[in-house]
Amino acid sequence: MDVTRHLEATPDASTSTAAIEIQQLTRIYRRGQQQVRALDGIDLTIATGQFIAIKGRSGSGKTTLLNCISGLDQPTSGVVRVFGDAIGTWSEGRRTTWRREQVGFIFQSLGLLPVLSAYENVELVLRLNGVSARERHTATLEALELVGLTKWNDHRPYELSGGQQQRVAIARALAGRPRLLIADEPTGNLDSKTAHSVLALFRTIVRERNVTMLMATHDTLADDYVDRVIDLSDGRIVG
Repeated sequence: MDVTRHLEATPDASTSTAAIEIQQLTRIYRRGQQQVRALDGIDLTIATGQFIAIKGRSGSGKTTLLNCISGLDQPTSGVVRVFGDAIGTWSEGRRTTWRREQVGFIFQSLGLLPVLSAYENVELVLRLNGVSARERHTATLEALELVGLTKWNDHRPYELSGGQQQRVAIARALAGRPRLLIADEPTGNLDSKTAHSVLALFRTIVRERNVTMLMATHDTLADDYVDRVIDLSDGRIVG
């Protein structure tokens, strides 16, 4: 599969609808008697259909920012709007439903079930979401085809390479056709050749499906594939 096919021009943030709008976002954690400012007054706008890398040292606030954008964490103060909705005003139940229907997650740890095949790992998420059998089958095969794993859909994770396992995790995140993809260090366990292939696949997915993708990463290879790099330091944007 040629993962670089059908690439289109990079979206123009000045003309695209904003996918994410953040105003004065602050997240403070308490550790004993101390307060830790994980995020300190973040202002950020990201256009729909962009592939964004969020970079910074460990503890800079990357994961906290992703968690606030995806509704997994609540800001101490400030506003997070995703596709125009201030998700912080929603109930936890509504945020959970929204994440299930509109957000795809890709993590370094993958979280694949070893007893299930690639097909079953992808299809399981749709099954849990109550998707009909016919729709599950179609969506699962489409997602596996997109990541180039149709020939391996009956293989279990231990029968696949590290890169192929990551592609199963990507297919699982894509099966529900989310509008937003969140990835936390997705190439951290991959060699450079495989990382290049996965990053190229991400870029293709963003272009072909017009999804917005945010990726926390230390990987310098990402700079060649993303539309924009956001550097964090001590909870603030520095670049």
